Amino acid sequence: MPDLAQFALYFAAALLLAVTPGPGIFYVAARTLAGGRAEGMASSFGTGLGGMVHVLAGSLGVSAIVLASAELFTALKLAGSAYLIWIGFRTFRAARREALAALNGGAAALPVGPRRAFREGVLVEALNPKTAGFFLAFVPQFVDPAQGSVALQFLVLGFVSVALNTLADVGVALAAGGIRDGAATRPALVRRLREASGVAMIALGAGLALARRPAT
Repeated sequence: MPDLAQFALYFAAALLLAVTPGPGIFYVAARTLAGGRAEGMASSFGTGLGGMVHVLAGSLGVSAIVLASAELFTALKLAGSAYLIWIGFRTFRAARREALAALNGGAAALPVGPRRAFREGVLVEALNPKTAGFFLAFVPQFVDPAQGSVALQFLVLGFVSVALNTLADVGVALAAGGIRDGAATRPALVRRLREASGVAMIALGAGLALARRPAT
């Protein structure tokens, strides 16, 4: 393992990156505003598990193979993009459908629930090749072959980064949940928040579709 000073430097850098607003934070915020705090928390842990998929793949060299292949990189990013856009479209459509049902005296649509939100979080993150590129660019800078197994060091350092990212996402879910709870007495505002969340997810998916393969 890296020495204490090197690990402290890594921890500080990973913490700074974790709290910097990025696609993961925006996704969790959008999910929370759309479905509530429970779904946001579930999404946070789901994206964390999806991040660990990339950490494990990076330690085994799989991510390097994907990033080196234009075809594999494109296939993965388009799958992730399509999935994220579909979630966004479904969220936007559900908000509109629920509003129409309320006007006609019908029952409100049920949220997707924490379990489904967790699964979607895993897939959204696991299908994002930009996450693989991040770990392959960031973690190896702090790996010291003289300190033992490179794969084990990659796993441990990657886990630390994922844990910090997850904690930051949980904080965002709690904050966004408070915003949604505060709007609970204003159904029209909740609908607009859900619609905006759907649009945000679609935008994130479109951004992923335009991602370029890192230079190798």
